[in-house]
Amino acid sequence: MKVYVIAGEKSGDKQGALLMRELLARRPDIEFCGLGGTRMHAVAEGVRDWAEQAAVIGVVEVLRHARFFLRELKAMEERIAADKPDLLILIDYPGFNQRLAERVRKRCLGIKIAWFIAPMVWAWHKSRLPKLARDLDLMLCTFPFEKKHFEDAGLRTEFVGHPLADDIAATKRSNKRETNLIGLFPGSRSREIEKHFPIFLRLIRMAREKHSDWRFEVSASSLRIEAQMRKIATRMGFSDTELPPIGIGTYHELMDRAEVALVTSGTATLEAALHSLPFVLVYKVTWGTYLLGRLLLTIRFIGIVNILADAPVTTELIQHEFSPQRCIRELEKLMIPEQREKTLHEMQKAVACLSKQGGSAAQAAEAILSLL
Repeated sequence: MKVYVIAGEKSGDKQGALLMRELLARRPDIEFCGLGGTRMHAVAEGVRDWAEQAAVIGVVEVLRHARFFLRELKAMEERIAADKPDLLILIDYPGFNQRLAERVRKRCLGIKIAWFIAPMVWAWHKSRLPKLARDLDLMLCTFPFEKKHFEDAGLRTEFVGHPLADDIAATKRSNKRETNLIGLFPGSRSREIEKHFPIFLRLIRMAREKHSDWRFEVSASSLRIEAQMRKIATRMGFSDTELPPIGIGTYHELMDRAEVALVTSGTATLEAALHSLPFVLVYKVTWGTYLLGRLLLTIRFIGIVNILADAPVTTELIQHEFSPQRCIRELEKLMIPEQREKTLHEMQKAVACLSKQGGSAAQAAEAILSLL
């Protein structure tokens, strides 16, 4: 059996590798090809590692790299049309994968197409739902409320649970919070670091004058990101002794220890909630991307915890609201025991629905094989 898999970022690469292993455990004869990252390539050499190049965020930034993506899109379309695999599995990465699904469906009617980790079209563009129903055979969603959106459009859909719920439940946790320790999570992409880390550094300087007992620790996703952070700190006049500790790949460990946190919008906010860490959501992009997002967004919140709860459980500081002064005020509120416990209770209630027996990847593998 030949299966093409397409993922475009580190998170998709991780979940893609888990899904591939679950499929191989059930069907060892599967031959995988496609695009992913280092983990997917380690499972199958036929999956090319392109995740570093593909991890572009924001409408304006994507337009700058349009030629690269169009070239990769055309090349993958031609490969699939020539190979005629049994199945195409799309993993997250909606901008690229939705266009690929449309092209493959037009040229290769016999190929089954499944999507794991559903695109958030219910937030940005509900008009795309009928197109997805036309182009896909199976949608595997990771949030329970998504199932109705896709099924109402006529698309076979299964809720398989969220992979992060599996990951974090399996991680040994100390359950010991360090008083006055604030975790800083500025993001995993270079552009996010450039936007967010300078604000975090100004916040640290301001907080040290007002709250001398506060301690800060930063999590960096890689050595490259850590070097970028130190370069920004040097540019802003921070000495090595002034700069808070920066841990590499310490997301989960720091989320287990910190009392509260500032977390960049995205997957990390769900990770924080699953770690039972009260946090403030922050985010800043180019003004062009922000204004376009305001026009397209059709939901009240951008944080998944708030979306699940359909209420402002965690504060969202976006664009101009993301300032050192406002961050300090919101952190002060979360440091009040009553407010912290209230936020923690509502967060845990919101994410309790995300676990499925056996794990998300196993559920997805069973659903995909039943499709075939």
